[in-house]
Amino acid sequence: MYNAFLIKYAEIGTKGKNRYIFENALKDHIKNNLKDLGDYLVTKEQGRIYVECPDGYDYEETVEAIKCVFGVAQICPVEIIDTIEWEPLTKAVGDYVEAQYPDRNFTFKMEAKRSDKKYPMTSPEICVEMGAYLLKRFPELKVDVHNPSVRIMVEVRNKSYVYSEIIPGPGGMPVGTNGKAMLLLSGGIDSPVAGYMIAKRGVTIDAVYFHAPPYTSERAKQKVVDLAKLISKYTGPIRLNIINFTDIQLYIYEKCPHEELTIIMRRYMMRIAEKIALDSGCLGLITGESIGQVASQTLHSLASTNEVCTLPVYRPLIAFDKQDIVDISEKINTYETSILPFEDCCTIFVAKHPVTKPNLKVIRHSERSLEEKIEEMVQVALDSKEVVMVM
Repeated sequence: MYNAFLIKYAEIGTKGKNRYIFENALKDHIKNNLKDLGDYLVTKEQGRIYVECPDGYDYEETVEAIKCVFGVAQICPVEIIDTIEWEPLTKAVGDYVEAQYPDRNFTFKMEAKRSDKKYPMTSPEICVEMGAYLLKRFPELKVDVHNPSVRIMVEVRNKSYVYSEIIPGPGGMPVGTNGKAMLLLSGGIDSPVAGYMIAKRGVTIDAVYFHAPPYTSERAKQKVVDLAKLISKYTGPIRLNIINFTDIQLYIYEKCPHEELTIIMRRYMMRIAEKIALDSGCLGLITGESIGQVASQTLHSLASTNEVCTLPVYRPLIAFDKQDIVDISEKINTYETSILPFEDCCTIFVAKHPVTKPNLKVIRHSERSLEEKIEEMVQVALDSKEVVMVM
């Protein structure tokens, strides 16, 4: 019988005079996520966002679509009552309880909120009088204000709203309210989670993937496109830049010490990603690195890769255990795709004994052997990049 959803936000409420910017972005994202499901009316009113549903809408699909919108703290299925007059309001709330709870042997607590302080009853008075009405109408109910089985909530505005279920949302901030950054997206578990977590803070995501044919297959590239599509449910459309990295990798493999391959290749990935990021108006790079997880993610290695960047590098997983990352990847449905057995370019040219504490002076010296061709090769890779819009 729900004909609408009340959307509550949390962190947005701490904003000051510019709060409306975040509210409008949240409203627009909800509307966009629902546009393919029907003709929903999304409105904003005094710290609340309401989604009024079309006839015959799919409840589960609607909830799942709203749960993918960052900034949503709680989703409350509500019954809209087209009156604030006391007699019809109490009857409508009673009808709601009767319809939603055929077995009414439970404890409950009334909660109320009124937006108009001129309303003839205060919020505590609404709770007392409404609770008394429900006890009279349904004698099997019992009141428990400390630990109730059901909380019945009534909000009185220009209309009235009654609800008793709260579905957790993803939280965070609406995407696009905190700038744009470039995600280094591989086919592994970590980088899609890193993109999800940065987007949760309101950041729009572009992405770059380093492809190495024939050492990495078209199926490996498609796997990355599929991962981008999965996280785009949360982040919105992603501009995925695909870089052919084969020639650069082979050149590094030929000219540099093998124990330094991973670090030097990583440094050139960061250089290329930063060039694309700057051209795209991005304000930083995002990686899925976690301290000590592999040889290229020790503090020494991270310092070495950071050195080639002028943009900040955001690493939201930096202190996470692997299981923490896996848990999030399962929650956002990227895990099963990430573990498909298609190699990415980072795993093809791995040294048997990679350096774990690279010395920057030594790394810079090794990179001098690349000076004859490397800048030209980087430019060729940039000029020949493939761009895929993923949504």
